[in-house]
Amino acid sequence: MTIEPEALAETQTKYLALHEFVKAAKNRLDANMWDYLVGATETETTMRRNRMGIDALALRPRVLRDVSTIDSTASLFGRKIRLPVMLAPVGGLEFMAVGANGAVTAGEGASAFGVPIMLSSVSKPGLEQVAAATPGMKIYQLYVRGDAGFIEDSIQRAKGNGYDAFCLTVDTAIYSRRERDIVRRFAKPWRASATGEAQMRQAMLNWDDVKRIKDQHPDLKLILKGIATGEDAQIAVQHGVEVVYVSNHGGRQLDAGRGSIEVLPEVVQAVGGRAKVWVDGGFSRGTDVVKALCLGAELVGLGRLYCYALAADGAAGVVRMLEILENEMRSALGLLGVTAIDQLGPGFVHAAMPTNVPHVHSAFPLLRLDDSGY
Repeated sequence: MTIEPEALAETQTKYLALHEFVKAAKNRLDANMWDYLVGATETETTMRRNRMGIDALALRPRVLRDVSTIDSTASLFGRKIRLPVMLAPVGGLEFMAVGANGAVTAGEGASAFGVPIMLSSVSKPGLEQVAAATPGMKIYQLYVRGDAGFIEDSIQRAKGNGYDAFCLTVDTAIYSRRERDIVRRFAKPWRASATGEAQMRQAMLNWDDVKRIKDQHPDLKLILKGIATGEDAQIAVQHGVEVVYVSNHGGRQLDAGRGSIEVLPEVVQAVGGRAKVWVDGGFSRGTDVVKALCLGAELVGLGRLYCYALAADGAAGVVRMLEILENEMRSALGLLGVTAIDQLGPGFVHAAMPTNVPHVHSAFPLLRLDDSGY
């Protein structure tokens, strides 16, 4: 299925800034899904530290360089992508997307623009349907709900349907207390299979499983999502993992944790070039992405940001959101004095005091959802 040109054209004037997607999503989603999307665990401290860590970095521009031509493309697994970003795995997309086609709609938007999507195993429709609708790059992310045979079947299905890599999420051994959902008595339908023995399987996941997967599938590009320390990053590369994915689940797992961008330099140093490093956690603007690239990330995952666009205007909304993000990134690159992302490095960032109170929407100071400003 292709996105109608009329729908794409309409978004050009409908959305001129990223925060406009947030308000449109708020107006469309019901209260349960909105709180699920914007919320985090317990005190929501980790989520706020995601934003605080990003905001606590200032950019150091260089001037009088020829930046008349800027290339913001990147390479991923040897293939060109339009921006060094990815639609990160999010559960329950079928309850957010316009038209209720969930991850299919997200995949269509990602492919139309030219960036990869990482499909969550708890988003519908399933692996096969999303692959059929996503001609571009795609990665399958698995929550373990069974034994070694369950994992093996998932790998074989992902391979057979053209997924470019396979990801294990490793920070959900215990499902967290997300109090916004709890106080609403909101039981997420996509978690129905994650109780009892199924949840125990995720809790039992360990490094022996990683070794077994790599031994059985030496050609598999394996990603571990949820790495939050240099120590675990070192163990990951010792097991031959291709990508160490720094993430704290958007602040939705361990409360009182560190912001992802604070963890990033530690992990990059521990990996030492033996694997690629990806990151997500609060990245909402083009300058946010640029900061992560300066600190050594190859790819930045977008979570809430693309969900807003998906809820606001489906696949066309996702494309338009990425277009605006691209404009922000290209502006930042030019004003930093670089013409390509491979010219970025730690010398372009500096510690600074944040100017905004950290919040899930603190990247959007012009956003007004209600009298509180949020």
